[in-house]
Amino acid sequence: MDFLYNNYASFLKEKFGGRVQKISLNTGFTCPNRDGSKGQGGCTYCNNQTFSPAYTSKRKDIAKQLEDGIFFFSKKYKTQEYLAYFQSYTNTYADIQLVKELYLEALSHPKVVGLVIGTRPDCINEELIDFLSDLAKNNYVSLEFGVESTLNKTLERINRCHTYEETIAAYELAKDKGIHLGAHIILGLPGETRAEMMQHAIEISKLPIETLKIHQLQIVKHTMMEKEFAKYPEKYDLFELDEYVRFISEFITLLRPSIFIERFTSESPKHLLVAPNWGGFKNFEVVEKIRKELVESKKWQGKNY
Repeated sequence: MDFLYNNYASFLKEKFGGRVQKISLNTGFTCPNRDGSKGQGGCTYCNNQTFSPAYTSKRKDIAKQLEDGIFFFSKKYKTQEYLAYFQSYTNTYADIQLVKELYLEALSHPKVVGLVIGTRPDCINEELIDFLSDLAKNNYVSLEFGVESTLNKTLERINRCHTYEETIAAYELAKDKGIHLGAHIILGLPGETRAEMMQHAIEISKLPIETLKIHQLQIVKHTMMEKEFAKYPEKYDLFELDEYVRFISEFITLLRPSIFIERFTSESPKHLLVAPNWGGFKNFEVVEKIRKELVESKKWQGKNY
């Protein structure tokens, strides 16, 4: 069959009619579970070095980061447009005027066609949503919430310092405002059974999201989770590659068919990755394994929705 799942590349092509590249930006903001307002140390799994490209730096202003990113990507693709991706830490967690200024600075670049903003569900408010809604009248604006888990016991264990009820409330506040909504979830967090993880697909599908990022739990260096994993490895049940391929193939059968899947896996830098070791398989190779499993097992996104 042709349809296996809704992929994010198709979503972007539908919106922009051609190739669009995200450029990751670092605002230098922090998070409420790092600065002491809600907690200390951040999420137990988090090391921002695992997904921050070399051209990003909080020491550079937004315009400079954009120029460096465009220079980096234009070597391979000469004709394309760009999305300013506010990625590192919590990109709505600062003085509202500063937040607005940085978003407007990014949109002022002639090659930037929109914003993608990564944040926590407990770090938005009505004023911010109204501002983004106004921007969305003339620009592409995407707001991605780190959901991570739909279970409060897990959110507490990984030091998120917010509840799933707050996640639902954030989406309620942001929906129907012209803003494209996305979610991010991690499969394999400690203490969750495979059945509980599968239930995430059902709960996530109830949220008013267009896009979804999924990835397997990875233990990376310089995190609280690395220390716990070294001390109590028996508390972790990390996915082996073939098991994950089978699991994710079943997982997406429970997803709402209209959700566009942005990714299935994450690939931390080799020098930072502690576990699991998937033998150096690249993200695109894992995706091909998933596609093959879907075809062979006659499964597709939404089959059991």
